[in-house]
Amino acid sequence: MSVSEERPLKPGAKRAPGALNAQAFDALFRECAADVHAYAASLLGDASAAEDVTALAFERLYRSRSRLDRRRGTPRAWLFAIARNTALDELRARRRRPQSELEEQRSGAPEQALALEHAERRATVGEALAALPLRERELVLLKFHGQLSNGELARALGISESNVGTRLHRALGSLRERCAELKREEVA
Repeated sequence: MSVSEERPLKPGAKRAPGALNAQAFDALFRECAADVHAYAASLLGDASAAEDVTALAFERLYRSRSRLDRRRGTPRAWLFAIARNTALDELRARRRRPQSELEEQRSGAPEQALALEHAERRATVGEALAALPLRERELVLLKFHGQLSNGELARALGISESNVGTRLHRALGSLRERCAELKREEVA
């Protein structure tokens, strides 16, 4: 079935308010694919795995598009929540793989990473992000790559909006401190 075809609903099933039709899904893909990929690449540190995560996130959103309820969040927020869960699944799977297998997969990644990180500032921020604990890193990446509001973040993470604000404030403070430390190390 192509993306432009509408899948018929099962007998007795109702389309949720705000469900995505094929045209809206196509528009969402064009608008968000690069952002989802950038988010996944930043979280995973691997462009190839980020492509897989991006494809899976869109596939899962497409399959569940008839259940999308805009009262519970925008399609973009749903997409980034799916991407987050898919990326975390990948991180969990990596922990279960033997270290030698992971090193083989990464052998071609440095050239790709160098191509992506040609600006000194971007490299500094990337290193500082990598030093953040996973919970803080994913929050910062969802906020800025996903461009999600605090309310959307709260729904995606299953926490209160005020908790999102507090955690985001702390994460950004830690990120700033780490960037400053890295700049001092470069000068010394």
